[in-house]
Amino acid sequence: MTQIAIIRHGTTSWNKAGKLQGHSDIPLDEEGVQQAIKLGQRLTGETWDLVYSSHLIRARQTAAIIAQELGIETVTEDRRLGEAGGGLIEGTTEEERVSKWGTSWKLLDLGMEKNASVVARGRSFMQDLLTENSGKKILLISHGSFIRQLLDALLPAMHPTPAMKNTSITRLQFSDENWHCELFNCVRHLE
Repeated sequence: MTQIAIIRHGTTSWNKAGKLQGHSDIPLDEEGVQQAIKLGQRLTGETWDLVYSSHLIRARQTAAIIAQELGIETVTEDRRLGEAGGGLIEGTTEEERVSKWGTSWKLLDLGMEKNASVVARGRSFMQDLLTENSGKKILLISHGSFIRQLLDALLPAMHPTPAMKNTSITRLQFSDENWHCELFNCVRHLE
């Protein structure tokens, strides 16, 4: 049985400002660093074999902090874990999007990555992960929209998946050719 914990990165200044980040490479803010430390400390009582991260700095920083707390020397980056691309809306707030493109902005072609593309790269990553690391315990550090879309695809009964909290942990098991969710969007370490 393969066990996977999917973690959303810690907070950034853009999270707090309500700006969509997408592929923009925004670092953690000080609170995000502290969140990652707390999650790493929470996970020290458990055994994890591998850490994978998105290539974006906010996820890489979160992964590095957690790996250090766990004594894991290597974090493997994979672009397939990156956030859904936001196109022209990256760096904007909802209010700015409505002001610029109107209330139906979501229906416009503003260069946003299509859900099918996000899900395809997520499924590809998960398939490779299972093939190469069967029976391992693996941490994945990624992004809110990517995680929601991946969970919707892997666990359709959960659809629509609610927004993911910063440094939340969602635990999945793959057994009997199916995904099972043991823990969802948990931030007990921040309480």
